[in-house]
Amino acid sequence: MKVPYFVPWINDEDRRSVQASLEQRWLTNGPILQKFENKFSKYIGTNFSLGVGSGTQALHLALRAINVQKQDEIIVPSFTFAATANAVTYCGGKPILVDVTNDIFTIDPVKIRKKITKKTKGIVVVHYGGQSCEMEEIKQIARSAGIKLIEDCAHALGSTYQRKKCGSIGDAGCFSFYPTKVITTGEGGMVTTNKSEIYKKVRILRSQGMDIFPKEREKKATWKYDVVDLGYNYRLDEIRSALGLSQFKRVNQINNLRIKIAKKYNKLLQNIKGITIPATKSDRNHIYHLYSIKIEKEYPLTRDALFHKLHKNGIGTSVQYYPLHLMTYNKGKFSTKDFPISNQLKDLILCLPIYPTMTEKQIKYVVSKLK
Repeated sequence: MKVPYFVPWINDEDRRSVQASLEQRWLTNGPILQKFENKFSKYIGTNFSLGVGSGTQALHLALRAINVQKQDEIIVPSFTFAATANAVTYCGGKPILVDVTNDIFTIDPVKIRKKITKKTKGIVVVHYGGQSCEMEEIKQIARSAGIKLIEDCAHALGSTYQRKKCGSIGDAGCFSFYPTKVITTGEGGMVTTNKSEIYKKVRILRSQGMDIFPKEREKKATWKYDVVDLGYNYRLDEIRSALGLSQFKRVNQINNLRIKIAKKYNKLLQNIKGITIPATKSDRNHIYHLYSIKIEKEYPLTRDALFHKLHKNGIGTSVQYYPLHLMTYNKGKFSTKDFPISNQLKDLILCLPIYPTMTEKQIKYVVSKLK
């Protein structure tokens, strides 16, 4: 590939940090994770952060922490990755899909209101591509309905809404450190919250529901522990924490580089007929985890034809997303007519390569093939 869809940025300091993590005794639930969590909380602006094994695990634990159970309904966007809805199902709850807006592809507050019932326990919003949802309106909806608000921040490490960091606005924020994300730990994630009850529940659930952990048992000279809830092995180990902590030192640099690349794309693509560049809102930033363009009918190729043309020319692209209500697992569960915007976007969206080490030459090559 001349221009891969994404390349993780792993530098020598990252490698040294991982190597150093292997020289200590505690390889899980250790001091590096604690340092990573503390720095993460300070950056996001929350009282608590808890490292976990993936963004999906973060969502699952956050939903368990708000006590989602069988028959509880959780509103999620249809235009998202499967994990957002799957985490609801893991808890025995029922995902209620809602369409998104046509401009920034985030969940539509007007349509949220129409889906709230007596069974609704919460809303999971997704900050698509690195730009926040309409959080003020959605917060008001959640507050008036007496339901919880969870932020899926997989795309949004460093995204802000009215100067507040995504992940600090709802009851809990859920981050992913998958290799394509802003920072990576290989696999990993984080739950952020200001609520002590959510923090305490997630902390126990991520370690098999145990009430005391090995390091604490050793310190107190006791072998006794109890299992107080149905928990999971959802911990983030010291090796991955070391990589995350090292990467986290340059989170602002990474986002600034993404924004710089997006601005170059904007300048070069804005006058090409049939291509719609990403929309932005004035009361929030956009960190461009994704650079998603729309291939409109005026463009000489269909989106799929363009995807294949770019691939033949050594350019990796992606489609994020194919709507959840059209996936095989969900067929027959939802009426397709309820999602007119998602149904349109599935044939128009194309995500172009964007990563911190991308060169100007690579950007211009991508644009030359789009022209």
